[in-house]
Amino acid sequence: MHDELRAAGQRGDDVLLIGGERDIPGIHRVPANGALRGALGGTLTSLNVRMAASWLKHWRTGRPLVSAETAASWKRWAAAAEHHERYQRTPMTDEEIREFIRTESARNPGYSRTRLHRLLRESGRACEQKRFALLYAATMEE
Repeated sequence: MHDELRAAGQRGDDVLLIGGERDIPGIHRVPANGALRGALGGTLTSLNVRMAASWLKHWRTGRPLVSAETAASWKRWAAAAEHHERYQRTPMTDEEIREFIRTESARNPGYSRTRLHRLLRESGRACEQKRFALLYAATMEE
């Protein structure tokens, strides 16, 4: 998409880029900001979509999508909403995670994979979401 975005910037189109790896001349870029996850909800994976929706809440219909007024409103809100999350969770081995899944699935048979993962994290232990999903699938097939 870089070529298309660069062309839009050269034409002077009203383009807003949420996230992205670098600035593009002629395009207003709002870098991804993980510190807004708490205010916007959800996971970091879909943060840019929620940032875009929030930008639209600060935008006035009929005005350019990228206006000084909207940018200023967004910046004020973002500065007030930022919260830097710090987790100090204990790492686990694959076997420890599999044992957790076995034990908690037996104790709470109606819990989904997502609920079990949340339970693990709330207990102060660490496991990345994709890794947990793979271990969950393998454990449940046993």
